[in-house]
Amino acid sequence: MRIVSKSACRVDVAGGTLDIWPLYLYHANACTVHFAVDRYREDSRIVLRSRDLVAQEQFGSLAELSSAKKYKLPLLAELVRFFAPPMGIDLDTDSEAPAGAGISGSSSLIITLASAFNRLLGNEALRNVAQNIEARIIKVPTGCQDYYPAMYGGVGALELRVDGIRRVALPVDHEDLISRTVLAYTGEPRNSGINNCEVTKLHIDGGKQVHRNFDMIAGIAHAMRSALRVGDWAEAGRLLREEWSFRKKNAPGICTPLIDEIVKVAPKGVTVRASDG
Repeated sequence: MRIVSKSACRVDVAGGTLDIWPLYLYHANACTVHFAVDRYREDSRIVLRSRDLVAQEQFGSLAELSSAKKYKLPLLAELVRFFAPPMGIDLDTDSEAPAGAGISGSSSLIITLASAFNRLLGNEALRNVAQNIEARIIKVPTGCQDYYPAMYGGVGALELRVDGIRRVALPVDHEDLISRTVLAYTGEPRNSGINNCEVTKLHIDGGKQVHRNFDMIAGIAHAMRSALRVGDWAEAGRLLREEWSFRKKNAPGICTPLIDEIVKVAPKGVTVRASDG
Protein backbone atom coordinates (compact mmCIF):
# COMPACT_ATOMS: atom_id res chain seq x y z
CA MET A 1 0.00 0.00 0.00
CA ARG A 2 1.31 3.45 -0.93
CA ILE A 3 0.02 6.63 0.71
CA VAL A 4 1.25 10.04 -0.51
CA SER A 5 0.30 13.20 1.34
CA LYS A 6 1.21 16.86 0.70
CA SER A 7 0.20 20.08 2.37
CA ALA A 8 1.22 23.71 2.08
CA CYS A 9 2.81 25.94 4.71
CA ARG A 10 1.37 29.37 5.39
CA VAL A 11 2.35 33.03 5.39
CA ASP A 12 0.49 35.13 7.95
CA VAL A 13 -0.47 38.49 6.42
CA ALA A 14 -2.40 39.93 9.36
CA GLY A 15 -4.07 38.94 12.61
CA GLY A 16 -1.68 36.23 13.77
CA THR A 17 -1.80 35.23 17.47
CA LEU A 18 -5.42 36.40 17.62
CA ASP A 19 -6.31 32.87 16.52
CA ILE A 20 -5.30 31.49 19.93
CA TRP A 21 -8.34 30.79 22.08
CA PRO A 22 -9.65 32.79 23.93
CA LEU A 23 -7.86 35.95 22.67
CA TYR A 24 -10.15 36.49 19.69
CA LEU A 25 -13.21 36.57 21.97
CA TYR A 26 -12.07 39.89 23.43
CA HIS A 27 -11.69 41.84 20.17
CA ALA A 28 -14.34 43.00 17.71
CA ASN A 29 -14.15 41.76 14.12
CA ALA A 30 -11.27 39.41 14.99
CA CYS A 31 -9.92 37.60 11.96
CA THR A 32 -6.66 36.44 10.45
CA VAL A 33 -5.53 36.71 6.83
CA HIS A 34 -3.02 34.32 5.25
CA PHE A 35 -1.94 32.56 2.10
CA ALA A 36 -0.53 29.11 1.39
CA VAL A 37 3.07 29.01 0.24
CA ASP A 38 2.73 26.26 -2.34
CA ARG A 39 0.25 24.42 -4.54
CA TYR A 40 0.68 21.06 -6.21
CA ARG A 41 -1.60 21.06 -9.27
CA GLU A 42 -0.42 23.07 -12.26
CA ASP A 43 -3.84 23.61 -13.81
CA SER A 44 -7.47 23.89 -12.79
CA ARG A 45 -8.98 21.28 -15.16
CA ILE A 46 -11.84 19.16 -13.85
CA VAL A 47 -12.27 15.78 -15.56
CA LEU A 48 -15.31 13.61 -14.74
CA ARG A 49 -15.44 9.94 -15.76
CA SER A 50 -17.97 7.15 -15.13
CA ARG A 51 -16.52 3.77 -15.98
CA ASP A 52 -19.83 1.89 -15.69
CA LEU A 53 -21.71 4.42 -17.83
CA VAL A 54 -18.76 4.74 -20.26
CA ALA A 55 -19.05 8.53 -20.16
CA GLN A 56 -16.63 11.41 -19.66
CA GLU A 57 -16.67 15.21 -19.67
CA GLN A 58 -14.06 17.86 -19.01
CA PHE A 59 -14.09 21.48 -17.87
CA GLY A 60 -11.27 24.01 -17.92
CA SER A 61 -12.06 25.22 -14.40
CA LEU A 62 -14.59 25.11 -11.57
CA ALA A 63 -16.11 28.33 -12.92
CA GLU A 64 -16.64 26.73 -16.32
CA LEU A 65 -18.28 23.69 -14.72
CA SER A 66 -20.51 25.85 -12.53
CA SER A 67 -21.74 27.93 -15.48
CA ALA A 68 -22.57 24.93 -17.68
CA LYS A 69 -26.28 24.51 -18.47
CA LYS A 70 -26.24 20.74 -18.87
CA TYR A 71 -24.01 17.83 -17.82
CA LYS A 72 -23.36 14.37 -19.19
CA LEU A 73 -22.68 13.23 -15.60
CA PRO A 74 -24.95 15.48 -13.50
CA LEU A 75 -24.47 13.64 -10.19
CA LEU A 76 -20.69 14.02 -10.34
CA ALA A 77 -20.90 17.60 -11.60
CA GLU A 78 -23.31 18.71 -8.85
CA LEU A 79 -21.09 17.23 -6.14
CA VAL A 80 -18.07 19.06 -7.54
CA ARG A 81 -20.08 22.31 -7.60
CA PHE A 82 -21.11 21.81 -3.98
CA PHE A 83 -17.66 20.98 -2.59
CA ALA A 84 -15.92 23.51 -4.88
CA PRO A 85 -12.38 22.05 -4.75
CA PRO A 86 -9.74 24.82 -5.06
CA MET A 87 -7.59 22.69 -7.36
CA GLY A 88 -8.02 20.74 -10.58
CA ILE A 89 -9.18 17.13 -10.14
CA ASP A 90 -9.74 13.89 -12.06
CA LEU A 91 -12.89 12.22 -10.70
CA ASP A 92 -13.35 8.58 -11.70
CA THR A 93 -16.30 6.46 -10.55
CA ASP A 94 -17.39 2.88 -11.09
CA SER A 95 -20.53 1.17 -9.81
CA GLU A 96 -21.46 -2.50 -9.71
CA ALA A 97 -25.09 -1.47 -9.33
CA PRO A 98 -26.68 -0.83 -12.74
CA ALA A 99 -28.20 2.62 -13.17
CA GLY A 100 -31.87 2.60 -12.26
CA ALA A 101 -31.71 -0.79 -10.52
CA GLY A 102 -33.62 0.55 -7.53
CA ILE A 103 -31.07 -0.45 -4.89
CA SER A 104 -29.91 3.09 -3.97
CA GLY A 105 -26.81 2.98 -6.14
CA SER A 106 -26.86 6.74 -6.65
CA SER A 107 -27.23 7.42 -2.92
CA SER A 108 -24.33 5.11 -2.21
CA LEU A 109 -22.25 6.90 -4.86
CA ILE A 110 -23.02 10.29 -3.30
CA ILE A 111 -21.89 9.05 0.11
CA THR A 112 -18.72 7.65 -1.42
CA LEU A 113 -17.87 10.86 -3.26
CA ALA A 114 -18.71 13.06 -0.27
CA SER A 115 -16.34 11.00 1.86
CA ALA A 116 -13.64 11.37 -0.77
CA PHE A 117 -14.11 15.15 -0.95
CA ASN A 118 -13.98 15.40 2.83
CA ARG A 119 -10.69 13.54 2.75
CA LEU A 120 -9.38 15.77 -0.04
CA LEU A 121 -10.47 19.13 1.33
CA GLY A 122 -10.14 18.54 5.07
CA ASN A 123 -12.69 19.43 7.74
CA GLU A 124 -12.97 20.83 11.25
CA ALA A 125 -12.48 17.41 12.85
CA LEU A 126 -9.13 17.09 11.10
CA ARG A 127 -8.11 20.59 12.18
CA ASN A 128 -9.12 19.98 15.79
CA VAL A 129 -7.14 16.74 15.98
CA ALA A 130 -4.04 18.31 14.42
CA GLN A 131 -4.19 21.36 16.68
CA ASN A 132 -4.68 19.36 19.86
CA ILE A 133 -1.85 16.96 19.03
CA GLU A 134 0.53 19.85 18.35
CA ALA A 135 -0.43 21.54 21.64
CA ARG A 136 0.39 18.32 23.48
CA ILE A 137 3.76 18.12 21.75
CA ILE A 138 4.93 21.73 22.23
CA LYS A 139 3.19 22.05 25.64
CA VAL A 140 1.80 25.55 25.00
CA PRO A 141 -1.50 26.77 23.48
CA THR A 142 -1.69 26.72 19.70
CA GLY A 143 -3.68 28.92 17.33
CA CYS A 144 -6.05 27.54 14.72
CA GLN A 145 -4.83 29.51 11.68
CA ASP A 146 -1.86 27.40 10.64
CA TYR A 147 -3.89 24.33 9.73
CA TYR A 148 -6.24 25.94 7.23
CA PRO A 149 -3.69 26.80 4.51
CA ALA A 150 -2.41 23.24 4.81
CA MET A 151 -5.93 21.88 4.30
CA TYR A 152 -7.23 24.31 1.69
CA GLY A 153 -4.28 26.17 0.10
CA GLY A 154 -4.82 29.52 -1.59
CA VAL A 155 -5.54 32.85 0.12
CA GLY A 156 -8.03 32.94 2.95
CA ALA A 157 -9.37 34.68 6.03
CA LEU A 158 -10.56 33.12 9.27
CA GLU A 159 -13.52 34.73 10.98
CA LEU A 160 -12.93 34.13 14.70
CA ARG A 161 -16.36 34.32 16.29
CA VAL A 162 -18.15 33.35 19.49
CA ASP A 163 -20.19 30.77 17.56
CA GLY A 164 -17.12 29.20 15.96
CA ILE A 165 -14.43 29.63 13.32
CA ARG A 166 -15.30 30.15 9.67
CA ARG A 167 -12.84 30.09 6.75
CA VAL A 168 -13.50 32.41 3.83
CA ALA A 169 -11.54 32.03 0.59
CA LEU A 170 -10.32 35.38 -0.76
CA PRO A 171 -10.48 35.97 -4.55
CA VAL A 172 -6.88 37.11 -4.93
CA ASP A 173 -4.98 36.83 -8.22
CA HIS A 174 -2.33 34.27 -7.25
CA GLU A 175 0.10 35.30 -9.99
CA ASP A 176 -0.17 38.92 -8.91
CA LEU A 177 0.45 37.93 -5.28
CA ILE A 178 3.45 35.76 -6.20
CA SER A 179 5.01 38.55 -8.27
CA ARG A 180 4.88 40.84 -5.23
CA THR A 181 6.16 38.41 -2.61
CA VAL A 182 9.61 37.21 -1.60
CA LEU A 183 9.80 34.53 1.10
CA ALA A 184 13.21 34.48 2.79
CA TYR A 185 14.68 32.53 5.70
CA THR A 186 16.88 34.55 8.05
CA GLY A 187 18.69 31.47 9.39
CA GLU A 188 17.58 32.06 12.98
CA PRO A 189 14.95 29.51 14.05
CA ARG A 190 12.89 30.10 17.18
CA ASN A 191 9.95 28.63 19.04
CA SER A 192 7.03 30.81 17.96
CA GLY A 193 4.75 28.86 20.30
CA ILE A 194 6.68 30.15 23.32
CA ASN A 195 6.47 33.76 22.06
CA ASN A 196 2.72 33.47 21.51
CA CYS A 197 2.21 31.81 24.88
CA GLU A 198 3.98 34.67 26.66
CA VAL A 199 1.85 37.26 24.87
CA THR A 200 -1.30 35.26 25.64
CA LYS A 201 -0.44 35.20 29.36
CA LEU A 202 0.18 38.96 29.36
CA HIS A 203 -3.21 39.49 27.73
CA ILE A 204 -5.08 37.22 30.16
CA ASP A 205 -3.28 38.81 33.12
CA GLY A 206 -4.85 42.13 32.15
CA GLY A 207 -2.04 43.84 30.27
CA LYS A 208 -3.80 46.97 28.99
CA GLN A 209 -1.16 47.83 26.40
CA VAL A 210 -1.19 44.30 25.00
CA HIS A 211 -4.99 44.46 24.82
CA ARG A 212 -4.84 47.78 22.97
CA ASN A 213 -2.23 46.41 20.58
CA PHE A 214 -4.46 43.46 19.75
CA ASP A 215 -7.40 45.80 19.20
CA MET A 216 -5.27 47.54 16.58
CA ILE A 217 -4.11 44.22 15.06
CA ALA A 218 -7.72 43.01 14.80
CA GLY A 219 -8.75 46.22 13.03
CA ILE A 220 -5.77 46.00 10.67
CA ALA A 221 -6.52 42.36 9.82
CA HIS A 222 -10.11 43.31 8.98
CA ALA A 223 -8.85 46.11 6.71
CA MET A 224 -6.26 43.79 5.14
CA ARG A 225 -8.99 41.36 4.14
CA SER A 226 -10.81 44.17 2.33
CA ALA A 227 -7.61 45.43 0.64
CA LEU A 228 -6.76 41.99 -0.72
CA ARG A 229 -10.29 41.47 -2.01
CA VAL A 230 -10.01 44.53 -4.26
CA GLY A 231 -6.32 44.11 -5.11
CA ASP A 232 -5.24 47.33 -3.39
CA TRP A 233 -1.58 46.33 -3.00
CA ALA A 234 -0.40 49.75 -1.83
CA GLU A 235 -2.86 49.65 1.06
CA ALA A 236 -2.01 45.99 1.78
CA GLY A 237 1.67 46.94 2.06
CA ARG A 238 0.89 49.85 4.38
CA LEU A 239 -1.28 47.64 6.59
CA LEU A 240 1.39 44.92 6.67
CA ARG A 241 3.96 47.44 7.88
CA GLU A 242 1.55 48.91 10.46
CA GLU A 243 0.56 45.49 11.82
CA TRP A 244 4.23 44.55 12.20
CA SER A 245 4.83 47.60 14.39
CA PHE A 246 2.14 46.51 16.87
CA ARG A 247 3.31 42.89 16.75
CA LYS A 248 6.85 43.96 17.73
CA LYS A 249 5.43 45.93 20.67
CA ASN A 250 3.71 42.79 21.95
CA ALA A 251 6.79 40.59 21.57
CA PRO A 252 10.02 42.56 20.98
CA GLY A 253 12.02 39.32 20.86
CA ILE A 254 10.48 38.24 17.53
CA CYS A 255 12.69 40.67 15.62
CA THR A 256 16.37 39.93 14.93
CA PRO A 257 19.30 42.20 13.97
CA LEU A 258 19.20 40.81 10.42
CA ILE A 259 15.50 41.60 10.05
CA ASP A 260 16.13 45.14 11.34
CA GLU A 261 18.92 45.52 8.79
CA ILE A 262 16.74 44.26 5.93
CA VAL A 263 14.04 46.74 6.90
CA LYS A 264 16.64 49.51 7.01
CA VAL A 265 18.16 48.85 3.58
CA ALA A 266 14.96 47.83 1.75
CA PRO A 267 14.10 50.17 -1.15
CA LYS A 268 11.45 52.78 -0.52
CA GLY A 269 8.00 51.31 -0.93
CA VAL A 270 9.11 47.75 -0.08
CA THR A 271 7.41 46.25 2.98
CA VAL A 272 9.37 43.76 5.08
CA ARG A 273 7.57 41.49 7.53
CA ALA A 274 8.78 38.66 9.74
CA SER A 275 6.44 35.91 10.89
CA ASP A 276 6.07 35.10 14.56
CA GLY A 277 4.09 31.92 13.99
